[in-house]
This record gives sequence, structure tokens and C-alpha cells, in this order.
Amino acid sequence: MNNRRTLGVRLAMAGLIIVTGTALRADDGSDSNNCRGLPSFTSLQTILKLVQAQPNGGFGLNMWATVVNRDGVVCAVAFTGGNRGDQWPGSRVISAQKANTANAFSLPGLALSTADLYSAVQPGGNLYGLQASNPVNTSVAYGGNSGNYGQASDPMVGGKIGGVNVFGGGLALYNAQKVLVGAIGVSGDSSCADHNIAWRTRHALGLDWVPSGVGPDASRPDNIVYDITPQSGQMPGISAGGWGHPTCSAAATSIAATLPVVSH
Repeated sequence: MNNRRTLGVRLAMAGLIIVTGTALRADDGSDSNNCRGLPSFTSLQTILKLVQAQPNGGFGLNMWATVVNRDGVVCAVAFTGGNRGDQWPGSRVISAQKANTANAFSLPGLALSTADLYSAVQPGGNLYGLQASNPVNTSVAYGGNSGNYGQASDPMVGGKIGGVNVFGGGLALYNAQKVLVGAIGVSGDSSCADHNIAWRTRHALGLDWVPSGVGPDASRPDNIVYDITPQSGQMPGISAGGWGHPTCSAAATSIAATLPVVSH
């Protein structure tokens, strides 16, 4: 990406951040699924496209994103391509799983990203078996008209998706009052790029008032952790802190270290 295009993306994101409050669902009592204060379909899609256009350490592929509320109800599903086939079809449900996971295993005072869970659920990890604990609701995931996938009328919207996913791309959402209001899941590229895209999207939405996490960087408490030491005969190795995630590329690792700090 050249400097002019990079500047254009940043300015567009800055402008959208300024008006994010008007792009979130208002607390007007009209939302039967209690998605108030979470991004609308238009807001989610617009920001996701702007973030995906930046270098994120992956393959530059088109992406899916899903937002759920605190009860795990899907509030919005969007993609960045021209149609639903421009990004991996399987990543639609994976993005929803990631959102469900980050919401289901985060608390008002402690955020857990899906990236944080990778090592913990491996054999011998302190959360081994977690990935099998909350199956996907297949009728919600695969029901309805496929032509509506990734649209404001996506059949997942209004349903509880379930599912647990344990690699990068899912983040809890905290509003400016530091209230945990749900989560976002992003999928469609390497899991490390997914995490970077989810992080930048959450930041642009103004929903990154994260209280604390398990990572070593207090300014990015639920960031992806790269502390796995390779061990002979094992894949991927041992995480020093117990919350590590495998590396995907040098670029993704470098970007993760310089992601926007969370709001305070």
C-alpha cells in the first residue's frame, strides 16, 4: 500500500470513529434482540472494509465479521468482498464462533481473546476440553436463504450461535462506561491476521475499553501472545505464560506489537 492510500484509509477511519456514536444502535427500546450500543450492520461492514484494506500480516484476503451481544445473540454479520463467495464460505460461521467464545469467556473485569485460549485448551492445558463445551447451534448457523448471508438480513441475526473457537480473531467488546456488551469475531485470513483485523475494528468502533486480561502488556491486555518455545516432537511447543498462540508470519507478529492501545 502506498503512502497516499495509507493516509486515505487512516483519514476515512478517523472520520468514521468521530461519528461512531451515531452508527451504534440507540437505546430507544426498538431493538427486540437487545443489541443496543453495538454496531449496526452498516457500521460494522464499513469499518471492516477499511481495516481489511490495510496490511495486517496475512494474505490480504476478504473477511467475515460477526458481532454478538452479552447473551450470545447475533446482532450483525458482514463481509468485505463484493459477494458472499469472495471470502471463505466457512469463515462466516467461524467468525460467529469467535464472537461467541470471546463473549462467553470474558467477564466485566477480565477479557479473554480467542487467541489467548489456544495454549490453554491443548492437552495438559488448564482449559483442556473447553473447545468441545458449547457446540454450534447448526440451525442458526446454516439456516435461511444463503443469498442473505453477510447482509443486514443474515439468518444468524437474532439467534444464539454458540460454538467455541480457540485461535486468533475474537475479542470482547467494552463500551466507554467499561461495560462488557458482547464481542466481535473476524475470520477469513490467517488466524494472526484475523486477530489484528478484529483488534483494529474494535478500536475504530470505540468498544475497546478493556479492563484487564491475561497478556503481559497492560496497554493491550487481551492481545495475542507470542511466547511459545518450540519443543522437539511437539507442535507448536510450550507457552511460557500458558496463554500463547502460534506465530503465522513475521509481519503479523510485528503488527500485533504495535496495535492501538486500549482505551482508558
